Order: sequence, then C-alpha cells, then structure tokens
Amino acid sequence: MLPIIGIVLVIAGILGGFLMEHGNLLVLLQPGELVIIGGAAIGTVLIANPLGTLIRLAKALGGVIKGSKYTEAFYLSNLAMLYDIFQYARKAGLAKLEGDVDKPKESELFKKYPKFLADHHALDFLCDTFRTSISGGVEPFDLDQLMEIDMEVSHSEDSQYVSALSTVADALPGLGIVAAVLGIVVTMGALGGPPEELGKKVAAALVGTFIGILLCYGFVGPISTNLANLNTSAGVYFQFLRTALIASLKGAAPLTAVEFGRRAIPPSVRPSFEKMEATCRSGGGTVPGEASAKAA
Repeated sequence: MLPIIGIVLVIAGILGGFLMEHGNLLVLLQPGELVIIGGAAIGTVLIANPLGTLIRLAKALGGVIKGSKYTEAFYLSNLAMLYDIFQYARKAGLAKLEGDVDKPKESELFKKYPKFLADHHALDFLCDTFRTSISGGVEPFDLDQLMEIDMEVSHSEDSQYVSALSTVADALPGLGIVAAVLGIVVTMGALGGPPEELGKKVAAALVGTFIGILLCYGFVGPISTNLANLNTSAGVYFQFLRTALIASLKGAAPLTAVEFGRRAIPPSVRPSFEKMEATCRSGGGTVPGEASAKAA
C-alpha cells in the first residue's frame, strides 16, 4: 500500500508544482518520447538478463505492491508451526517426521499452516534440512553449514533481478538524453518553419530528458530499493528458520528452540516471549492422532 501512496505523491507533487507555475500539461504528453525511452529500457533488460531472472523480477514486482509479509503476526504463526513440529519430533521421534517432510502437502502437521505450504522455498528449506538429518550421519554443525550455503545461493540468485532493475534505473537518464537528442535532430530538420512549431519540437525534446530522470529517481530507482529491502527481510526470515532448526537438532526443548528463533527476529517485528509462549501453548504441540487417542 505504501508504494502506491508514494507513487501517487510523486505524480501529484510534480504535476501540482508544474500547474502552480502555469505549465501546460499537454506539453508533457509526448508519446514518441515515451516509446523511445520505454522501448529502449525494456530492450536493455532483455539484452542483459536471462529469462529466469525476468520471471523472478515480474513476480517480485507484485510483492512490492502487496508490501512486506514479514510482520509480527507472520513470525508468530511460524513460531507456532516450528513449536508444533519440534513437539511432534520430540514425542513421536524424529524418524516419524520422515513421512511429513517427504510429502508435506499431504501431512496433517503442515496442513495447519497453508501459508507456509504455499512458500515453496521456505518449505523446501525446512523439509530438506529435516530429511538430511533423518537420513543420519550429518552433525548439526554440518547441517548449519549446509543451510548457510543454501541461503547464500538463494540470496545471490535473488540479487540478480534487483541488480537488473537497478541497471535500468541507472540507464534511464541516459535514455532520456537519447530521446532529447533525437528530438533536437527533428527540430533541426524543421528549421525555417513557424517559430511556434520549433518551440513545440524543442519542448518535446526536453520532455524526453524530464521523463528519463523522473522514471529513474521517482519510480524505478525507489522500486529497486524496495525489492532489495524485501530480499533482506527474506534473508532474515531464513536466518530465523535456520537458528530454530539448529537449536532443535542439537537437542533443545521445543520452547527453547523456538526462543532461539525468536531472538533472530528483528526487534521491530519480534513478538514478546509471553506472546510467543501463549501462541505456542494454545495452538502448537499437538501430535497428529494424539487428540483423537486422548478422546478415545
């Protein structure tokens, strides 16, 4: 929501100030300049990046509009989920967890957390770690290193589309100059004509520079920064999962393990220990089938 508000404010501020100076908005409507700058910008992205990076960029742009999902409520839900899993593994045995991590979408344990199931990267990160641990012969220290490698590779891949957008932002002022130069070429070809026509052509050329600079510093650059911040938040989230997982695999009690994870959450969205404990105690720790057995 905030990015949309910001975009509206940028447009309102620039057009409002232009109108206050008695500017004519029609002068800014130069489709030809937009075609030159927009077409060239899209072309540079296609030239510089593989298809996979472009697809990830398109998906990430949707996340900018939605805003960050890494809120206190999000982390509380994940803490409860981890507590559930750790309790299950502690009561039923880690080997019993194998079926759940092999087919998480069919697991009653994971079905309680559909949002986590929808996050394929986080789901694979957690399940692959448990699967490796269950297979045996891998110490928690080695698993920690394995998760660190996974996180580094993922961060490197995600940074590619951020870099791609940053490159476009840096190129936009130059593309605006290209559009302006082409406008001057057109103006030079019209020398000898009515002064009014020459004035319009010069204005159109200058609008090209204006559009390029505005798109760079008013829209594309800030969106690129927003994507970088979202990637940083995602990295912090995976660090949270990693910290809790390692604590559990080292033998910590479920509540202690999730406390390790809680401490890895940024203070601005970190739930209190009391809130975490209440959430975990009320919704976590139920082994599938245990409730029905008790009832019987």
